[in-house]
Amino acid sequence: MNKLLFFWMIFVSFSCASYLEELKWPKGETFLTFLEKNNLPLTIYYTLDKEEQELAAEIVAGVRYQVLKSDDEQLEQVLIPIGEELQMHLKKVKNEFMMEITPIVFQEEKHSVAIEIHHSPYIDIVKATNNHGLANEFSQSFKSGVNLRSLQKGDKLVLLFQQKRRLGKPFGSIKIDASMLETAKKQNYIFYYNENYYNQKGEELDNFLLTKPVNYTRISSVFTQKRWHPVLKKYRAHLGIDYAAPTGTPVRSAGNGKIVFAGTKGGYGKTIEVSHDGSYKTLYAHLNGFARGIRGGQRVKQNQVIGYVGNTGMSTGPHLHFGLYRSNVAINPASVVKVAKSSLGGKELKEFMRYTEELKQHVETALENGEEPRREEEFDNFSLLEKAHS
Repeated sequence: MNKLLFFWMIFVSFSCASYLEELKWPKGETFLTFLEKNNLPLTIYYTLDKEEQELAAEIVAGVRYQVLKSDDEQLEQVLIPIGEELQMHLKKVKNEFMMEITPIVFQEEKHSVAIEIHHSPYIDIVKATNNHGLANEFSQSFKSGVNLRSLQKGDKLVLLFQQKRRLGKPFGSIKIDASMLETAKKQNYIFYYNENYYNQKGEELDNFLLTKPVNYTRISSVFTQKRWHPVLKKYRAHLGIDYAAPTGTPVRSAGNGKIVFAGTKGGYGKTIEVSHDGSYKTLYAHLNGFARGIRGGQRVKQNQVIGYVGNTGMSTGPHLHFGLYRSNVAINPASVVKVAKSSLGGKELKEFMRYTEELKQHVETALENGEEPRREEEFDNFSLLEKAHS
């Protein structure tokens, strides 16, 4: 299915020639500043409920969004992804703009890549596939596996991975089900299982450790990417965990890192973001205030007090909204927050071994077939859509 057909599936029909342009969300831009910049009424934001205003604060700098304009440059529709499941759909209806949260239309694909090492895994993956996201995910997954500097020309690499596609382009995070590096005639495997990477013995590899950021009374809301509210007839998402606690309760950094944001962030109110080793970032929202000396650029240690529980932004009671991101994609903090690396055992280890044996067979098939890897295409960032009628 070609690119223009994807666009037709997303946008409703319109009465004149229109331009569909793909842009990157600027750093520091909020949904409110976007409305101001495009001379759109701010009531679009202020009439959203608290959950929708929180979601508006989840627009990530650099995300690709689509703008549909008429031939006289008047804005007609906008699609802005939030996370990997939902998007903000801004559209003009009878000369008035409205906004709704809708599911993202994407396709899920499974691919295999089998290549020889000539330079480095990262360079060779990009040369073979033109997929920087795949190369980045491989580097992240194998960082605690094989010493990549010891690889030699002619060593083999196989990847089994899952890729989402939106509007004809790769979208969201890539999940590498299995990576295999063959060096010195030895095969080294990494597997993705239960939201973490393991070696073939079932030992967890990621050494990134988080602790719970606050002493809480209860968890008032859990992480969810997408759900349909049967009463409100709306899609909902909650890209973090809410820890209910009294106002003023100390909030601690969940890991060592560097503060990349400390300020007000839309519906999240007073917010702190901390960048950690690798590709992780944590977010602490609805704060009452920041600890003394906390500012952007400051390095913090795990368990260091960085702020205090509050009720700022679109909040109905004092709590900490705690978000976790990997490569700027929200993931469930409950899958990472722990006190030590773990190894699988018992029934879970048996299930892991059964699962990985199947993946190993697919790896061997990919090695034998030697098929050309799929190369990602480059698209122009705008298209002219011809006249259409409803």
